[in-house]
Amino acid sequence: MKGTRAAKNIRYNSGSVRQTSYVEGNTVRKVQPARVPARRSTRTPEELQRQQRRIAKNREKALAMDVPYLAVLTVAVLITLYICYSYLCLQSSISAHMENVERLETSLETLRAENDALESSINTSIDLNYVYNVAVNELGMVHAGKDSIINFDKTESEYVRQYEKIPE
Repeated sequence: MKGTRAAKNIRYNSGSVRQTSYVEGNTVRKVQPARVPARRSTRTPEELQRQQRRIAKNREKALAMDVPYLAVLTVAVLITLYICYSYLCLQSSISAHMENVERLETSLETLRAENDALESSINTSIDLNYVYNVAVNELGMVHAGKDSIINFDKTESEYVRQYEKIPE
């Protein structure tokens, strides 16, 4: 249910009149802040002048920079600039290395693809049946049997020389 709208005049001590509106009913009311009257100072003019001089003196002190403060501030700014420069150099170096790695990976993938293509080409160009026929029919080679394999122990050294005589 809607409420009824009304207006109310409020009179303050200073003599000003302010009109506020409000709604009666079941709607939500808007809260109006109360006007706070201005404080009157009980200080004398001399006290006010002294306070103003003190405030001005404090402002001058706050704004004045002495030599140690300026030196510390300068050192802090220089350190900050050095750190920023170092950070940017490091970022640039990392970017360059990452680009180099990406370039090398691309090159590696290209070489692998070429290698696989060449290996496939070699494997398809060799006819194993032809090699078997030439070895058996033309060269007289035969498969090794159990009686043609000789096992022997060589204790003198760990490897076998190609032209050394095989022990019986």
